[in-house]
Amino acid sequence: MKKTGLVGFIGAVLLVFIVSGQHQIQPVNESSCVPYPHASEMIPELPEIEKIVSEYDSLISAEIKTNHTVGAAVAITYKNQVVLLKCFGVKKSGTNDSINENTVFRLASVSKPISGVLAGMLINENVIGLDDKVTDHIPGFQLNTKTYTDELTIRNLLSHTTGLAPYTYDDLVEQKIPLDQIMNKLNQVKSAVEPGRLYTYQNVMFSLFDTIVASRLGKNYADVLKEKLFVPFGMHDASTGFEPFKNNSNTALPHSGIQNIKMNDRYYNTAPAAGVNASISDMKNFLLTMLNDTSAFFSQVEETIFTPQVQTKLSRGYFAQWQKVDAKSYGIGWRLVDYKGRKVAYHGGYLKGYRAEIALCKDENAGIVYLSNSPNITAARSVPEFLNRLFDYKDQQKVANNSADNKKTPAEI
Repeated sequence: MKKTGLVGFIGAVLLVFIVSGQHQIQPVNESSCVPYPHASEMIPELPEIEKIVSEYDSLISAEIKTNHTVGAAVAITYKNQVVLLKCFGVKKSGTNDSINENTVFRLASVSKPISGVLAGMLINENVIGLDDKVTDHIPGFQLNTKTYTDELTIRNLLSHTTGLAPYTYDDLVEQKIPLDQIMNKLNQVKSAVEPGRLYTYQNVMFSLFDTIVASRLGKNYADVLKEKLFVPFGMHDASTGFEPFKNNSNTALPHSGIQNIKMNDRYYNTAPAAGVNASISDMKNFLLTMLNDTSAFFSQVEETIFTPQVQTKLSRGYFAQWQKVDAKSYGIGWRLVDYKGRKVAYHGGYLKGYRAEIALCKDENAGIVYLSNSPNITAARSVPEFLNRLFDYKDQQKVANNSADNKKTPAEI
């Protein structure tokens, strides 16, 4: 098989940038980030994606350089293959310690889609039910009113329809108050509406899933996630919590702009919402599993998590880098959007020093994930720039094929 074209992009060398002591961006030795040994023998030629990947590769590489991104990694999968896996920059500015495919980043709120998949698996194993009452699993749990307490379900937690004001008690999360202590204060918060009526984004309420899983299975959340998802999906670098992240010698350290900032453990107390750590290799395998597991069990999981639960009214700025998004909703741990005639499952994540973006489209069997330890606008553009190119190409091909069919004579048809 030829070792040119698409394979060239996967195995291609790339520029890595570091920040000197004077914070000037300087090029260093070239390095590559290749997903597999002998990748050229494993990945078939996919000419329909080659030009798209080439254009996207050039754009994202230029954006990362222009916006002085300290470190990043991107992976694209298509038709059960990794068509781009590329790493950029360094783990810490001022060093030559390059990002590689096993470098671990914080996923921030991209933890929610992973938790959503775990929920879908446990639901389809009949371990829990979407409409289980929270009080069935957390005895003594209370909201401000008995009626709302009795109505609250797991579905409400994982679809942000608990009825509480957005970001309830995130201030306590920022102070690193343990989740069980925050939970005991929820009866002091007046609900805005009854559960199930409105979308109001949460970290604390979403993360009650941790307590439910531990109560139901008698294991801590990190162990369940590893057993049910990390190991089967081939996410060998992934972990949950601060200690595994801090103690890993191959972590991307946080930055504000190009300035190093102190590593911190904020939001690890809301593990399902924001406590997962993973490498680009992990997330590539996560995408491949999500897009290509055709088992009856996993089809049921997808039906559970990708069914819209509530319409979301997000600010215009949220999808500012996308073209027109026709509809927005939330499933179980995933944002669901109608985009250019396709269904796209998406989520973004941000916390100080990190940014993550993920999207997958079952209609086109394509997915993308972008991780960075230096948040800037490149992350916001990383997903739509790929989807725009892929979907526009597919639409053009459809028009061309229809035109060719219309020109055929009856005998040819």
